[in-house]
Amino acid sequence: MELYGYYRSTSSYRVRIVLALKGLAYEAVPVNLLKGEQKDAAYLSVNPQARVPALLDQAQEAIIQSPAIIEYLEERYPETPLLPKDLFERAKIRGMAALIACDVHPLHNISVLNYLRQNYQCKEGDITAWINEWISQGLAAVEQLIGESGYCFGEISMADAYLIPQIYAARRFNVPLDAYPKILRVETLANAHPAFIAAHPKNQADSPD
Repeated sequence: MELYGYYRSTSSYRVRIVLALKGLAYEAVPVNLLKGEQKDAAYLSVNPQARVPALLDQAQEAIIQSPAIIEYLEERYPETPLLPKDLFERAKIRGMAALIACDVHPLHNISVLNYLRQNYQCKEGDITAWINEWISQGLAAVEQLIGESGYCFGEISMADAYLIPQIYAARRFNVPLDAYPKILRVETLANAHPAFIAAHPKNQADSPD
């Protein structure tokens, strides 16, 4: 497998977590978003949307969009399941994942922030307030949805693969987290887990750290 990604892209990060949790080997192919490598012809032939991540697994055509990649990995490699058997519980986990992937993460994506800067002349203080508002709204909802012990829903699940990168983004943008004790509990557990450690941005080959 080949995973095209960027070390601090939260969508790439969540796919790395799933790969690590499932014990799947892959070759990381860095795409430097700050240098605009996502718009190079070579990468556009992989993903015409010019976004990361993209996954190649025994096929010439890449799978794009992290939710599709994660669902593919769950179905293709079911030996370490990240969704429970119960349909209602599966839906709860997918709902929380969608909350992050659809309603929170896109609003602090670098392309959105740059659009605000370039087309609406937003100052950095306005950008910071924008990021804080949407991440805080999302995490406040997550705090109400997850359980009282263990990971998001007890055992490690797909939900944790979405939440941990969002926490990383919140810390990167200095979003206060003290109001979310259950989320912080999950973060503490993940910080000690080998798969989450291996997937962390600071441990990627393209990380400047």
